[in-house]
Amino acid sequence: MIKILAFESSCDDTSVAIVDSNYKVYANLISSQLSHDDFGGVVPELASRLHLKNIVRITCAALKKAQLSFDDIDAVSVSINPGLIGALLVGVSFAKGLAYSIGKPLIAVNHMIGHIYANRISHSNLKPPYLALVVSGGHTELVDFKAYNDFEIVGRTKDDAAGEAFDKVAKLLGLGYPGGVKIDALAQKGDPEFVKFPRALKRKDNYDFSFSGFKTAVRNYLEQHEPEFIREHMSDIAASVQQAIVDSLVTKTMNYTRNNRIDKIIVAGGVSANSFLRKEMMSSAAKWKVEVYFPATEYCMDNAAMIGAAAIDKFWRKEFASLTLNAFSTKGLRLV
Repeated sequence: MIKILAFESSCDDTSVAIVDSNYKVYANLISSQLSHDDFGGVVPELASRLHLKNIVRITCAALKKAQLSFDDIDAVSVSINPGLIGALLVGVSFAKGLAYSIGKPLIAVNHMIGHIYANRISHSNLKPPYLALVVSGGHTELVDFKAYNDFEIVGRTKDDAAGEAFDKVAKLLGLGYPGGVKIDALAQKGDPEFVKFPRALKRKDNYDFSFSGFKTAVRNYLEQHEPEFIREHMSDIAASVQQAIVDSLVTKTMNYTRNNRIDKIIVAGGVSANSFLRKEMMSSAAKWKVEVYFPATEYCMDNAAMIGAAAIDKFWRKEFASLTLNAFSTKGLRLV
């Protein structure tokens, strides 16, 4: 049995985890950077500085929680793309230095592949073929996996990602950052049919997403109503916003599933924690006898456990990275 020490620093969360080859998580510590709340979004330079401040402390804490030492570690893994380049560089530089100093192999992991592997932590026997819906603050993609190294992106957002749409609308509503969790909670008390916001790219053979026009429609709606009306119906508006975003995600996913005889769906990324998305996807899939898998909620957001999980197969294939490894911010599932 091998143990992977993993690092994730692609955005505003510094995370260190230890995962073994049975997908058992010994530690998964995350330091969330609350300093960004005042700005309504992540400030890249601030994120990088806070990663520098926290990464050593969290590494020591993860080893202590797992009751392990560096001698017990078989490899070091780190996310290298996509993300904020300064933030990624902190994690990559630290992981490279640590791997060299303790004489362990280094494994580079694509951040989005990490999100997909988060499902393996909860469902260790889960294997392709399956359709993956990857939804986060920066990504919204449908990926048809025939095997781990044989996949095709069959749908992607043309503009804003789903998580980005949640955050931007939350800012318009004055709910603060991060927006997805706050809209999800507020929507529990609202009427999702209160406002019929638009759904873009509605053709049944189109699997791409678009949320830019939706965001504009929400802004226009808010500008057309008095602040008192908005405050009175905040829960209803939040529920309608959530309904529109989730409806688009579920409809596109199920259209591809039916048209291509897919029998297994996995959902990954930060938005996979959304309670309404889980409910609607499960309900829609059940009608067509399709299996649906979600990560445990603690592994939906950015975390190092998913990076460690994604490194396990690469360890067995001996896909180790050179110490000349560098971070880069380019999006893409194949780019490692």
